[in-house]
Amino acid sequence: MQEKATTIQSLFESLKANEDLTKKNPCLLKGWVRTNRSSKAIGFLEVNDGSCFKSIQVVYDEKLANFAEVGHILTGACVAVRGEIVLTPEMKQPFELHASEVELLGDVAEDYPLQKKRMSLEYLREIAPMRPRTNTFNALYRVRSKLALAVHEYFQSNGFVYVHTPEITSNDAEGAGQTFTVITDAKDPINDFYGRKVSLTVSGQLHVEPFALSFGKVYTFGPTFRAEKSNTTRHASEFWMIEPEIAFADLSDDMDVMEDSIKFCIRYILANCPDEMKFFDTFIAKGTIEKLEAVLAKPFVRMSYTEGIERLKEAVKKGHPFENKNIEWGMDLQSEHERYLTEEVVKGPMFLTDYPKEIKAFYMKENADGKTVAAADCLVPGEGEIIGGSQREDNYDVLKAKMDKLGNTEGLEWYLNLRKWGGCVHSGFGIGFDRLLMYITGVANIRDTEPYPRTSSNLKY
Repeated sequence: MQEKATTIQSLFESLKANEDLTKKNPCLLKGWVRTNRSSKAIGFLEVNDGSCFKSIQVVYDEKLANFAEVGHILTGACVAVRGEIVLTPEMKQPFELHASEVELLGDVAEDYPLQKKRMSLEYLREIAPMRPRTNTFNALYRVRSKLALAVHEYFQSNGFVYVHTPEITSNDAEGAGQTFTVITDAKDPINDFYGRKVSLTVSGQLHVEPFALSFGKVYTFGPTFRAEKSNTTRHASEFWMIEPEIAFADLSDDMDVMEDSIKFCIRYILANCPDEMKFFDTFIAKGTIEKLEAVLAKPFVRMSYTEGIERLKEAVKKGHPFENKNIEWGMDLQSEHERYLTEEVVKGPMFLTDYPKEIKAFYMKENADGKTVAAADCLVPGEGEIIGGSQREDNYDVLKAKMDKLGNTEGLEWYLNLRKWGGCVHSGFGIGFDRLLMYITGVANIRDTEPYPRTSSNLKY
């Protein structure tokens, strides 16, 4: 049985609690070497054990029996260090470990891909399994973990039931048709296991809605798949979605939950990942923390799509350099248009509401004007859309007519029947988890927020 080591996180927690760290001596630490600097009589190892973002400085000197060997330990090597905790309040680090023993647990070969110099994010994507050993990705995936916890914390504490929806499905939810087909015979697109054409899910929404009409408030949080060949910084073929559904809630109620959940997640990360967020604010995107604090400071503005179009037309008249200057009611807004509204007009987060029904999904509630649907996109500065939601169509006849026109009624009769089997006003939304992580950390490419990104023409690991 392995001897249990002290973690760096526990040492910092003890320091914060004003405990005497020297009482933990002798101390055993196990981790991976970030740097090793040595001279004839003394050396310094920076060791991180994965328990927190911070590392610890290990001081070793010629009293070590294997001093010469320790001086040649390479970056990336796994070590066990035994020694004494020494407080150093006058230095950059509050304490360090003075080694009495250093054991090499796992050496690294000459082809170790991480280098001491600064490495580009593009290079690091090519060595995805090693990325977590760098400061950027150590911080990023730690925040990803905490953000997932924040999602569950928010919905669980607000009475939502967590539902696991299927990854294999026979519907494409939004009708986009861009799905990955699941087959057992490469020559036959019909899956002989299920006896029908099936695909990987693009959304858990249709499957989670029935649960909302039983439990009142539910959410699903898991991987979804889109077969879009979009080679952009915002698109991936596999990504995680947070999809709540709420009974007895209209679009206004829906937007309340969207705003509240986003603000909760931001507060949670700022409170629970201070070291990581300071790193992002300093080295990745300056002003990130200030940006997030501004989001928390005031209510999100609500603006109709129609008003948004008018604001964009005014901007074109004033010479704003949009790539797409042909602004017309009924168009699907591009990211540049969304960013203009949130960055230049509102100067903060906003909801754009009541979109033309022709550019939105079939399940969205048709408004009384017969032209728009009760839908809302949450737009934020620097990113554009991060949430999309709507009130769901609860009128059986209206929804059936829409589905019949699209030709997707067959196979979705169970979904349609929810409207005549004890249906009610209900709403929901979807948050792209990876895009939310991009927004919170300032990381600009979705390929970096995902541990093993799946994008068009890219499946290395």
